[in-house]
Amino acid sequence: MPRNPRTLAQPALAVCGSLALAASLCACGGSSAASDEKTVTVYSADGLKGENGDGWYDRVFADFEKKTGIKVEYVEGGSGEMVQRAVREKSNTQADVVVTLPPFIQQADEKGLLQKYVPRGADKVAAADKAPDGTWTSVVNNYFGFIHNKKELKEAPKTWEDLLDPSYKDKLQYSTPGVAGDGTAVVIKAMHDFGGKEPAMAYLKKLQANNVGPSSSTSKLAPKVDKGEILVANGDVQMNFAQSKSMPNLGIWFPAREGGKPTTFALPYAAGLVTRAPHGENGKKLLDFMLTEGAQRQVSEIGGGFPARTDIEATDANATELAGVIKGVEIFEPDWQDIGAHFDDYIDAWKSATGS
Repeated sequence: MPRNPRTLAQPALAVCGSLALAASLCACGGSSAASDEKTVTVYSADGLKGENGDGWYDRVFADFEKKTGIKVEYVEGGSGEMVQRAVREKSNTQADVVVTLPPFIQQADEKGLLQKYVPRGADKVAAADKAPDGTWTSVVNNYFGFIHNKKELKEAPKTWEDLLDPSYKDKLQYSTPGVAGDGTAVVIKAMHDFGGKEPAMAYLKKLQANNVGPSSSTSKLAPKVDKGEILVANGDVQMNFAQSKSMPNLGIWFPAREGGKPTTFALPYAAGLVTRAPHGENGKKLLDFMLTEGAQRQVSEIGGGFPARTDIEATDANATELAGVIKGVEIFEPDWQDIGAHFDDYIDAWKSATGS
């Protein structure tokens, strides 16, 4: 899931200081005047925009603007952070499109933040990777994972239990569950691997002795791992694979329970059209564009991820390498309905266990 020029770019906001501007720029609720503006605002979880302007978003947004004349205004943050920002702005909607990870895309839907729109090409996306009612669809597939510093640790740790070793004290960090999508994924994977909430929280309580502390953004952890400031962190395959092109010390791995197999689960970037989007027609065009065959073929070639469309068979060098990264890793499917229903309970349990 890129982030330095991941500074939060503020969306262009209409200023209603004069009667002339009021007529053309200050229409509310996606009126024709607002819809005619050549802009679209995207609130997104980090990971798809390149550190050096070379990510999937960078290419797709540039191609989209060239084709349509519509400029993308981009705002980035943690998955939960982006949803909460959209919630706060419900009475004065700023975003047109939200892109975030599970379970936050489901939360956005439940909070009424998304309106139904099925992009062209969504029929080629697997049923598990889109909403049954058409409020969101995955645009880039991805998997949860961990990273380590390959220079300091010639071999990646194998198990969760390995991370309890005192040698990892203040050398391990994971992003904050409930705020960051990949941070929430730590809790989801731990509950799966340890067989439930209670044993997972008991483990995470022990791990806290080595944990540096909270981080609202997962992307900020990779540079620290690459430099050796910390040795292990959480992440996801797409983001970390893309970052490894400029951070040569990053290695991707997947923890196992002691005596078990390494596991992971799909953690796609899912996109939806925001309710009362000020530039809703432009948002629809962008969602259509992200699922075009050309954009989907660039997911692995440029973004280091996996195409959301099942009819796209990527054969580029990155796709081959990515297949090797997850080879032999057991992929499980979380119960997103259960996670959504008990989300606050799981996050509160993590806070209680870790004293966070």
